[in-house]
Amino acid sequence: MSQTESALKVIPLGGLHEIGKNTLVFEYEDEILLYDAGLSFPTEGMHGVNIVLPDTTYLRENRDKIKGMVVTHGHEDHIGGIAFHLKQVDIPVIYGPRLALALLRGKLQEAGVEDRTELRTVAPRDFIRIGKHFLVEFIRNTHSMADSFTVAIHTPKGIIIQTGDFKFDHTPVDGEKFDIQRLAEYGEKGVLCLISDSTNSEVPGFTPSEGSVFPNLDRVFSQAKARLMVTTFASSVHRVNMILQLAEKHGRSVAILGRSMLNVIAHARTLGYIRCKDSTIIPLNSIHKLPDHKVLILMTGSQGEPMAALTRISRQEHRQVKIKDSDTVVFSANPIPGNTISVVNVIDRLMMQGAKVIYGKAHGIHVSGHGCQEDQKWMIALTKPKFFLPVHGEHRMLVKHSQTAQSMGVPAENMVIIENGDIVELTEDSIRKHGKVPSGIELIDTSRSGIVTSKVLEERQQIAGDGAVTIVSTVTEEGKLFAKPEMHLRGVVSSVDRGALQTRIQESIAIVLNERWTEFARKLPGSDKIDIDWAGLQVQMEREVNRLLKRELQSNPMLVFLMQSPDAEGAAKLSKARRQATPKPEPKRGSAKPAKSVKPVVAGSAKPVVEKKKVIPAPKAEAANPIAEAASSTAPTRRRRTRSSATKV
Repeated sequence: MSQTESALKVIPLGGLHEIGKNTLVFEYEDEILLYDAGLSFPTEGMHGVNIVLPDTTYLRENRDKIKGMVVTHGHEDHIGGIAFHLKQVDIPVIYGPRLALALLRGKLQEAGVEDRTELRTVAPRDFIRIGKHFLVEFIRNTHSMADSFTVAIHTPKGIIIQTGDFKFDHTPVDGEKFDIQRLAEYGEKGVLCLISDSTNSEVPGFTPSEGSVFPNLDRVFSQAKARLMVTTFASSVHRVNMILQLAEKHGRSVAILGRSMLNVIAHARTLGYIRCKDSTIIPLNSIHKLPDHKVLILMTGSQGEPMAALTRISRQEHRQVKIKDSDTVVFSANPIPGNTISVVNVIDRLMMQGAKVIYGKAHGIHVSGHGCQEDQKWMIALTKPKFFLPVHGEHRMLVKHSQTAQSMGVPAENMVIIENGDIVELTEDSIRKHGKVPSGIELIDTSRSGIVTSKVLEERQQIAGDGAVTIVSTVTEEGKLFAKPEMHLRGVVSSVDRGALQTRIQESIAIVLNERWTEFARKLPGSDKIDIDWAGLQVQMEREVNRLLKRELQSNPMLVFLMQSPDAEGAAKLSKARRQATPKPEPKRGSAKPAKSVKPVVAGSAKPVVEKKKVIPAPKAEAANPIAEAASSTAPTRRRRTRSSATKV
């Protein structure tokens, strides 16, 4: 590629070497086209995190280039991040299918960002122009989600086919077949690059039709003699419609559990993708009025999500639904990679309570929405791409997909395996990785509407693993410990005697004060006033105590170190109170000033002592009733946490 030639950049921010948070950037010169923006769910160690998003630093830095977005379908791993991203960048317009945009509109309204973009629905074979460089055609495909598309993106360098999530289903339950003819037409015209779904690249054969699930679920319904519970992906509209049809066939009323399930069903019924009688769906509190064999509970939780309905039922935490030993629970979904342990734990808990649980591939009650090896071969044969880019999958899936492409005649040098953040440059004659953009993750705590930074997550993991130690120390302005430091251990496992540990901590603090006090307390030139760097002193004391704790406990608990220091008069009173066995006669009226409050010390603050870095006079004459006044001179301090060095997430 010459120095002056512009390349088309393809930059994945999510969806590579993982399942979920699919987010792709197409960039040419001064314009960016966004393709989907999904989320994923937290792993076991992400304490207090509900949602995982890709790092959007690159989008924030290039916000002026963003011209629009295309959305392929309504699964959470493709649209779930959009509302969060709109809080940071504007997206002028978002194009997508009716169902996906109906679901997205609700998310944007809830997040209060609906005015940050414009939503426009598209139909099969619609062309839309975004900016001056991108022309996009929407091509109907088949997937587990209704109203799904593959897209053809016309760029100055050539045509890019992005398959989206797909499989070739010749008997789709809604009658909307894959537009294979249009793919073949593009193959004859010439496709510069195929960017293709790799999820099932390790699985031989074709992915079965969604319709093959119906008779197997029908058999399960026939065999269930009491209450029936079914869980599946809320966004698998075809499956949900099938379950509702079977409920009507078998005379069962359906109660729906889970906010996302309720939301998807409401939108899908409005748009005609789900058809059932109004009387079929009943409120949850009505199930107790019906005999068990007339009840079906359709719910979320097929992936063992911690707060999903079925998970809470399995933990006996749901207020309205308790497992009976006559219940049949059906998992009409397979665990996605990373969720297997969570799902197995839910199944175990349900069985321990007496439920019959039907799950696994042997029952034929779930089929994937992603194409297997033969589907992938057919996609390559139809589009005849010059270059190939496997996406949407873990590393081994990408490698296997690239091997499949080579078996179909795509040269190895015409494909690259990439990671999140890699910049792929495409010209008419070349494909290469060239550079990288920020590609970490953003962790969201939706209960608090905030981002959980990597440092916060590290602190939570540290507390969960090794517990926490709180130490409170009072230091006088003469550089002496007023009392033995207080120590509180929470969640710390140790054979060390606590009294002995407390004594060692006291000794460690005393050593710092004895050996290094002059570094932090200095007389001002030409004055008897003392300038004390309380923040620096606290940092040094914390450092020494933290080393001691690691050595003595053989672990790394979170240290919360609180240091308080009385002012000059308060220190004198505290010391006086300790020394005197009996109080001295009161001084003359008016000779004593009121005791000042304790100055909180916050390490790392730009103002280490409350207000400003204050010049403190030398101690004055003693005050009346020193014990009482000293007691009134203490005040709460703020916390400073000690943590190990942050690791990039």
